[in-house]
Amino acid sequence: MTEPLLRVRGLDKSFGRVAACRGVSLDLWPGEVLGIVGESGSGKTTLLRCLAGELDPTEGTVEFRAAEAPFEDVYRMGEARRRFLMRTQWGIVHQNPRDGLRLRVSAGGNVGERLMAAGERHYGRIRAEAVAWLDRVELDPARIDELPALFSGGMQQRLQIARILVSRPRVVYLDEPTGGLDVSIQARLLDLLRRLVRDLALAVVIVTHDLGVARLLTDRLMVMRRGEVVEEGLTDQVLDDPHHAYSQLLVSSVIGA
Repeated sequence: MTEPLLRVRGLDKSFGRVAACRGVSLDLWPGEVLGIVGESGSGKTTLLRCLAGELDPTEGTVEFRAAEAPFEDVYRMGEARRRFLMRTQWGIVHQNPRDGLRLRVSAGGNVGERLMAAGERHYGRIRAEAVAWLDRVELDPARIDELPALFSGGMQQRLQIARILVSRPRVVYLDEPTGGLDVSIQARLLDLLRRLVRDLALAVVIVTHDLGVARLLTDRLMVMRRGEVVEEGLTDQVLDDPHHAYSQLLVSSVIGA
């Protein structure tokens, strides 16, 4: 590939007088996993939501390259076009799966909605694909007609992942996907994510405060502090030999924990 899938230039996001993101620029390439790390309040989740089309930036551009199409500015395309791409070619996995699921719709219905958004109308094929994806994310396909509210937190997170990936998106955004889960459930979910990223050759942006998650899943890392990117590079380089004082503090606090 000679061009990235996502191209961000000079992105700012302010809430009143508070600057959540300042001057962020990045490229995301096919098959690459980019991690964004920093303490709470560093701006990483705000940045992710701007990339995913959920928050309008104050300044700057977020350009996405859809399949067989030129770059389009996410915030200058029509609302209908943006919503279509959000439901088919990119998607966000929220830290709280209840923010990404329809709790009054069955597990199969949650997965099937993305297929219908992509144009599939054959009920048999939709259901078969939902069954296949439940199995793929290690959920019992026999529970396809149950409501997500009856699932555990880890199961809801895996269902949310199936809901996003069933449409074969070009870019996936992960917002603290293991946050709030027990350690054993985190490990199982990380193994699943690593396998899916590898098997599907996904382009991923993941926000996490957990440097262990970053090392396990990401190829490249951006460190944010007070809305700005203070360091970036290959994940192992940033974590093993951080140059910025804030990056050094993050790494040393994990090592000393």
